[in-house]
Amino acid sequence: MTETAAGTGTQLNRLRELNSLSIVRALRGNPPSTVTELSARTGLSRPSADVMVKALVGDGWATVVEPTGSSVVGRPARRYQFRADAGHVLGVDVGGHKILAMLADLDGTVVHSARIAVTPEADPAARLAAMDAVINDCLAGAGMTGEDLWAVTVGVTGPVDATGRTTLFTPLPGWTGVNPAEHLGARFPVPVLVENDCKLAAVAERWKGVAQDADDIVYLLAGMRTGAGLILDGALRRGYGGAAGEIGALRQVRWLGAPAHLQNCPGLPDTVAADDAAGWVFSAARAGDKAARTAVRRYVRDLAVGAAALVLTLDPQTVVVGGGYSRSADVLLDPLERELRRLCLRVPEIRASTLGDEGVALGALRLALDEVDHRLFGTGLSAPAPPLRD
Repeated sequence: MTETAAGTGTQLNRLRELNSLSIVRALRGNPPSTVTELSARTGLSRPSADVMVKALVGDGWATVVEPTGSSVVGRPARRYQFRADAGHVLGVDVGGHKILAMLADLDGTVVHSARIAVTPEADPAARLAAMDAVINDCLAGAGMTGEDLWAVTVGVTGPVDATGRTTLFTPLPGWTGVNPAEHLGARFPVPVLVENDCKLAAVAERWKGVAQDADDIVYLLAGMRTGAGLILDGALRRGYGGAAGEIGALRQVRWLGAPAHLQNCPGLPDTVAADDAAGWVFSAARAGDKAARTAVRRYVRDLAVGAAALVLTLDPQTVVVGGGYSRSADVLLDPLERELRRLCLRVPEIRASTLGDEGVALGALRLALDEVDHRLFGTGLSAPAPPLRD
């Protein structure tokens, strides 16, 4: 073959590959589709779309949905569907009190999850062992092994640098010396990403939460710990060193001590554990208790200082309040909005998260899916097999 012929052949192969990728994009996230519908979505001719989708069936990327009975005269058109179960991704939330693992197919549908309680004082070895056990339970519950994974994302507390370490600060004892990507990379020959939990929670809100209609989002973690995650122009903002949104590190913002207003509320019974103090105070405030209402008001004022700084800087479409305290949104959101109106030029819509304690793990799944998409659509399409690390 001459050099020109070889070059032409390479170009034709690349053209076929691009056409296949366009069909995959047209199939994903859509109901079973006919060749005619795929042709219209991709701009390919009907014969080309037919050839491409049949090749994808042969390679295991698509399946045929056989026609069902119909009153329409003639044989119904054959439909094709993306094989979401061709691969799976894993999202893991390594928190202070729990570790949650969620397994999803390539359409983002969660197929299994597993969790385990851990103590905030657990050392790195114990926390890593618990993480491994949860992952094992999650995979076993779905009847899968590590070979079925295409990507893994781990959410951790604290800013995450480019190596996957939380080198600046984290409340998890000894965790600054831990490299979760390296630990899991020894088990799974696929991309292993590590990201801050607040940032992942923000991603989850835009993907499956209350901010799916927004491109500019400030996510506030309101709980025993206060933090923020930022989505701007539809993209997660990490910052140069992974510390974007860590405004609570500035003591003048008053986030570090904000939960203490709830934990030290006058009248709080001695029998109420520290982890349950906020819930008791919110309940008492809801019932009209004066001291509890004062504690909530002081907490909200401190929360609003940092929130206002972010709102004034970024001018987001919406502020999403998540974390454990978001379960008491009926007590928190109105006073927070009043404080922001006092402090800000324009107040965005304030919404309460509905994802509960699954937000971080869901955001981890979304990041893992994005990594898979980047490798598939960025480097080419082959028969379904885990895209290995570089």
